Amino acid sequence: MLSAEIDIYGVFVPGLLALMLLTFAITAGMRAVLARVGFYRLVWHRSLFNLALYLIVLGGVVAMARSLQS
Repeated sequence: MLSAEIDIYGVFVPGLLALMLLTFAITAGMRAVLARVGFYRLVWHRSLFNLALYLIVLGGVVAMARSLQS
């Protein structure tokens, strides 16, 4: 799925875009939980933390997609 392109009504989009959208949904849920628990009071820069969280989760999703592909 990672190297394949997805055809959406004649428009080819990279497979990585689908993984990025999945990651966005996962991190949106994680951010809601972290905000509800009050974790962001301990974070120095909330936006930078959210970016780092997104990149870490994206790396995990890509690694899982590669392992499932093999």
